Amino acid sequence: MGKRIKHKLDLRGLLIPLTLLKVTQTFRELEPGETLEILWSDPEAPKGLFKVLPAASYELLSMDEMGKASPYYRLRLEKKKR
Repeated sequence: MGKRIKHKLDLRGLLIPLTLLKVTQTFRELEPGETLEILWSDPEAPKGLFKVLPAASYELLSMDEMGKASPYYRLRLEKKKR
């Protein structure tokens, strides 16, 4: 059984800088152990995300391509305990 998603962001259609800003703001508000699910449409967004979030602060739970007619992506992160 997977982790229960506590927070979700649907950022499909947003430009990468705005996507990164919203994700980093939300991630800061998470408590350690909480999970964040992010939906986005630009396949390049994770490259930027992994540059702005310190690798030691999260665990990547999954990254999937979703949808057939209008592809989008789903990423799940868990905030690590310090």
